[in-house]
Amino acid sequence: MTREDHHGAGRGRRIEPRIDWTLTAGPDAGPRRAPGPVWRDRRHWRWAVAAAIGFILLVIVLRQPLADMVWPQTRIQSLLDQADQALRAGRLDAADGSGARQLYEAAQALDNDRTEAADGLRRVALAALQSADAALQQNRFDDVRARLALARDLQVPRPQADALAARLRAREVEHAGIDGLLAAAARAHADEQLWGGEDTALPLYLRVLALQPTRIEALEGREDALSDLLQEAGSQLRRGELGEAAVRIAAARTFDAGHVDLPQAEAALAAAVDAQRRAGTRDLARGRLASARAAYEAVASALPDDAAARQGLEQVGIAHARQAEREAGDFNFAQAQQELRLARELAPQAAGVAQAEQAVARARQARQRQNAAPSMTARERDRRVGVLLARMAHAEAQGQWLTPPGESAYDTLRAAQALSPESAAVKQAAIRLMPAVRTCYEDELRANRIRRAQACQQAWQTLEPRDPALQDARRRLAEKWIAVGTERLGAGDLAFAGQALQEARRLDGAVAGLDDFASRVRVAQAAIAP
Repeated sequence: MTREDHHGAGRGRRIEPRIDWTLTAGPDAGPRRAPGPVWRDRRHWRWAVAAAIGFILLVIVLRQPLADMVWPQTRIQSLLDQADQALRAGRLDAADGSGARQLYEAAQALDNDRTEAADGLRRVALAALQSADAALQQNRFDDVRARLALARDLQVPRPQADALAARLRAREVEHAGIDGLLAAAARAHADEQLWGGEDTALPLYLRVLALQPTRIEALEGREDALSDLLQEAGSQLRRGELGEAAVRIAAARTFDAGHVDLPQAEAALAAAVDAQRRAGTRDLARGRLASARAAYEAVASALPDDAAARQGLEQVGIAHARQAEREAGDFNFAQAQQELRLARELAPQAAGVAQAEQAVARARQARQRQNAAPSMTARERDRRVGVLLARMAHAEAQGQWLTPPGESAYDTLRAAQALSPESAAVKQAAIRLMPAVRTCYEDELRANRIRRAQACQQAWQTLEPRDPALQDARRRLAEKWIAVGTERLGAGDLAFAGQALQEARRLDGAVAGLDDFASRVRVAQAAIAP
């Protein structure tokens, strides 16, 4: 049959499809599984499980960096949201930190660069002014003064605040009995109740003058009452009661800074304070610690922020600490403990006090070793000295200058010195230790390992407490604590920031930037504390 015949024959009948019998399973073969979806393949299951495990491990490893990155911004936003809510609720100012003002200030302390907090504080100021105006309409004068003071603190536009203050004075004149206030002030003056409460003479005269600034009776009464108050201050100065005198002089300055007797009273106070400072310095130099303390405390009672008085009291405390070391060196431990107690009262953060505590503890250990150790031969002593020096070298290599107690480089050196103070090996070890401690401090500070740098600084302080370079070392370390603390505060780590503040203040209470850092930490802690 030709090809044409074949095609022609196919036109009249249906052509059956061909079957590929190679795909048919044999009699011994099991049922052939049809190919299923990709996810049913075990290999794909294994890859999926491996990917899930890898993702979980990645989350575990990165959870802290992610938290450190996300938490501060989340916390700041939370504070801003709480502040907005407090502002809407009318809680503008609250001592417990829940007021809108405190919350906005806390957010600002965590991040100075964000503008939302500053904008919020401006809205609080305007809300305080509006609240004061509403209180004035209801004659709630105390509330008006409180809200007006808040608005002024937050830098509300001065013309608006002054206008409201003028309206307040006018309204109070309408409601107050001026003649009754004058009579009450005169009675209080006659009873020598010059100041200290709202119903005493000077505050009453001040209320009258706030309402009617040119009222002659009030002006004359205030002048006479202030003269009597300053006379009381003069009598107290002559009795050496600087604190009480300073309080009265400050009160007089508040009521009338231009009073004719005020300059003389202030000059007398300044002279008395200066005399007490000189007495404190003189007594401290002569070792009369009790008298020096009394003099510096008198100055501090008059001027609580006086740096010389604060430093003088700290020096008295350090002098007690040194006396404690001397008493411990003579094994007079009861007297040493008494001196330590006084040192802690006056200079609790001073490095010299910590050094004295360690010295007393070491003296106790030395006394115990002397009492417990039997007499030994020179050979045994040399052997024990060698063991101690080896332990010292090991502690030195580990950077264990002062800790752990009894095993530190310093403690093992002292033990070796107690056994054989004339040993050449012991003397060489002592000479080697001091430069190594200085080098340790510089290296660790340069590498920003601040805790290790502080351990080296404390060892330096213990080994050579009168080294002039120590003051600069403490200042630099305090600056480093502030720098690191500021960085961690911005990251939301309030615990570390608080510790950094304490360490910086203990090292150098006058270091630059300390007051600003302390203010930011205080504001943040007040708002975030539960």
